[in-house]
Amino acid sequence: MPRLELNPNFTDPDAFYAALAAAHRECGDEQSERINARLILLLANHIGDQQVLEEALEIAAQAAAPEARRRHG
Repeated sequence: MPRLELNPNFTDPDAFYAALAAAHRECGDEQSERINARLILLLANHIGDQQVLEEALEIAAQAAAPEARRRHG
């Protein structure tokens, strides 16, 4: 059964980060959110495995929880 890859798996993570930053450059918050949402859906479609996607969601939500508590606590 497939598992989410948590070890570094990028050929060039710095190049991807630069491309991601460039895609958001000169965008307002709303446009950046649309870019992120579309990117998430494209990558989810590429992954295609519901179990892997749910595992990624769980890990992302856990990472975001302390940040939300700091802002609202």
